[in-house]
Amino acid sequence: MPNELYEKRREQMFPKLTKAQIARLEPHGVHLQTTEGTVLIEPGDHERKMIVVLAGSLKVTVPGVDEQVIKPLVPGDFAGEMSTLRGTPGFARVEVGEAGEVLVVTDSDLRVVVQTDAELSEIFMRAFILRRMGLISSPNSAMTLIGSRYCGHTLMLREFLARNAHPHFYLDADADKEAAELLQRAGLTAADVPAVIGRGRALSHASLRQLAEFLEINPEIDPEAIHDVLVVGAGPAGLAGAVYAASEGLDVRVIDSFAPGGQAGTSSRIENYLGFPTGITGQALAGRALVQSQKFGARFHVACDAVALHCDSWPYRIEMADGRIARARTVLIATGAQYRKPDLPNLDKYAGVGLYYAATHLEGKMCQNEEIIVVGGGNSAGQAAVFLAGGCRHVHIMVRSEGLAETMSHYLIRRIQESPNITLHTRTQIACLEGEDELEHVTWTDARTGERERRPIRHVFLMTGAAPNTEWLKHCVNLDEKGFVRTGADLSKDELTAARWPLSRAPYIMETSLPGVFAVGDVRSGSVKRVASGVGEGSICVQFVHRVLRELPAVFG
Repeated sequence: MPNELYEKRREQMFPKLTKAQIARLEPHGVHLQTTEGTVLIEPGDHERKMIVVLAGSLKVTVPGVDEQVIKPLVPGDFAGEMSTLRGTPGFARVEVGEAGEVLVVTDSDLRVVVQTDAELSEIFMRAFILRRMGLISSPNSAMTLIGSRYCGHTLMLREFLARNAHPHFYLDADADKEAAELLQRAGLTAADVPAVIGRGRALSHASLRQLAEFLEINPEIDPEAIHDVLVVGAGPAGLAGAVYAASEGLDVRVIDSFAPGGQAGTSSRIENYLGFPTGITGQALAGRALVQSQKFGARFHVACDAVALHCDSWPYRIEMADGRIARARTVLIATGAQYRKPDLPNLDKYAGVGLYYAATHLEGKMCQNEEIIVVGGGNSAGQAAVFLAGGCRHVHIMVRSEGLAETMSHYLIRRIQESPNITLHTRTQIACLEGEDELEHVTWTDARTGERERRPIRHVFLMTGAAPNTEWLKHCVNLDEKGFVRTGADLSKDELTAARWPLSRAPYIMETSLPGVFAVGDVRSGSVKRVASGVGEGSICVQFVHRVLRELPAVFG
């Protein structure tokens, strides 16, 4: 792990516990006498634990392309990182250096500590977060993804690993000589790319669900367990709901089809969110919220698609794409909305190899010093254009409207106006995409003049429109004409009668036509499509969840 982050934040990354702090921790752990050379933790171990050194020393190494040796741990030091708190397999080997004694704290006991001891919680959380950041930023990793720049599936897997903060090393099969050698050692060929290799195993052409299983990053779903709250969608609204519900002692499960953060998680910089005067990336904001909710006990499942809400009985059942079932007394629908795809031929052909629906650092690196197009007039498009302009030769923003004033925040409009390498094209839309293995040329049309212009542009970012992710809900909750979920006062008496609303009261704010099922954030009809409003809705919703949990057992028996 020794790298720039390690040198700058060493004391916070490896703090030393005092005798008083260890004394408070002891009731939650087990004392163990150690002998030199004994391995206490192996990478990928399923028995997750934090180890505090009481006497002697520990040697911590991170296997990978080149094995890294972390600083020796001596009395007062502790071994562990975010995997320990999350209950997922770790990345380091912990071996006894000098014989002595350690305190072993399991992941479940650790969660009790961080929820009840504010001082220890701050020490452990900061250290774990920084250690994970160190693993991510290290050029060495036990897991390698081998892909190709000409493969859209490769980009999807890279984004999945990055947005789920999973340490890995990337090799391009078309450019890195080491890729062919590593494939051969794993018994694979170029035809198996993209491939994930690590811990003596290999996986080729993986779906997101297969990759999540390979990495073992999801907890088990018990079909018989009944949770207090099931949050579907881990964007800002869903994350806020998870944090507040879990912090109030509710049993919370969160499922998301990709990664925490939702559409906002791909934002390069959010500058108008309260408390961050210099701005914050969407991924960093989502990462903090994820850790915060996990600290309070919320459990997360990624690469997990909800395909049906079964509302014929209570508690409700959510069916996943792989057939698994999760049961909950209340449901928070926070599935957000996705960008609408323009009606263009060959659109799917160029997905990930010229056409993108996010502007993260991965896409930014791919279009350095090039001329690009951003389609859309909302804040996401504006943030992407400003971010990409920092490394691209020129950015063309294309909108079908007369301007940006009605759809974009003022501060972003000013940034765009003052950027010498950004051009706004109003009443303009893309007419044609061309290229063999990847996008090579784009033709656009000016609606006022009918003139067409063809340019050698290889990268287009599509960030226009909003299509709600609600197909899986239409048989259980009332939707508006565009597919967004109606809630609260927006539900008429006739709609509630048709939905057989069973209660004498009207639906609460953000409650749907199904008691105990709420909709928050972009998926809700009439919502303000902003990060701050989504966070507010997810937070406010929890007070009504408590009321529903008290009243529904009497209604449904």
